[in-house]
Amino acid sequence: MKRVTRMLPAMVALVAATACAAESVPASRVQAAPAIQVPAGAAVIVPAKKVKLGIADITPMGEKAEKVGVGFPIIVTFDRDVKAKDRADVEALLEVTPEKPVEGAWRWVSARKVIYRTKTYWKPYQKVLFTARLSELPGNTGAKDVSRRFAVGAQHISVVNTRSHTMKVYRNGKLAKKIPISAGKGGLTRNGVDVYLTTSGVHLTMGKKAVETMTSSWMGVTDPKDPRYYKEQIPWAVRISDSGEYVHQSAGYYHFLGRSNQSHGCVRATPAGAKYFYTIAQRGDVVKITGTKRKLQWNNGWSYWQLNWTQWKKGSAL
Repeated sequence: MKRVTRMLPAMVALVAATACAAESVPASRVQAAPAIQVPAGAAVIVPAKKVKLGIADITPMGEKAEKVGVGFPIIVTFDRDVKAKDRADVEALLEVTPEKPVEGAWRWVSARKVIYRTKTYWKPYQKVLFTARLSELPGNTGAKDVSRRFAVGAQHISVVNTRSHTMKVYRNGKLAKKIPISAGKGGLTRNGVDVYLTTSGVHLTMGKKAVETMTSSWMGVTDPKDPRYYKEQIPWAVRISDSGEYVHQSAGYYHFLGRSNQSHGCVRATPAGAKYFYTIAQRGDVVKITGTKRKLQWNNGWSYWQLNWTQWKKGSAL
């Protein structure tokens, strides 16, 4: 969605306040200041332009580094806090221009971080240009405008049914792969939440590793003598949340795949299925999980699609 540049009230006030103060002094009282002699060849110091706000990070990476999925968010982190009263002015200078238009909106999740999400998924196979015109922010003329172009790849939407123990991978609307899986078995409650259950909801892929080290330290178990202890090298791991959930190859236990849920919360898959999913995975691909009593929270990883459009827009400062 392309935002239209508007003249900010603060900018108008700034222009009105730039008149030289000497103009308000009556002419009869103005005295000529003595001339200051500047040695020949001396450098003239020009005051540096002020910078009060910059960008520390933009996620994901640009078009030359990666292709992203149709659910991908644009995550902008500033180099300092933006006060609540200034967020509308800053947000108005953030522009998103897709080749295939779709409605979108920003949501502030902290004083330094704002996230852009679309109303419906991005169309595949297009470029999306993000521009931050921070030099237009009053008092921020020394800042550099920043832009990044994202490349949206194929549409990958996977549907995991924890009750039928299957994962269906759709590529551009067509079923590309059906994979037997085993999801979270449940049975470990922390603060009223069964952390061994896989979360149900709309996840986004956040990253992947050909081999990921997974341990029991997340549940406070670090003693190898503890029967709950584990430390394993897991192939074809694709991360889908911040609470430790991945789609990955099962470390043995293949007889459970397609039959029962036996994991600690991840989606275990066959070696061939896990490798296929890993190979095609782009950050921002959609993974819908159904069938468990544990609901995915919208701020767990990139799970922003857990909020409906009305809820999402309430986080905008405009």
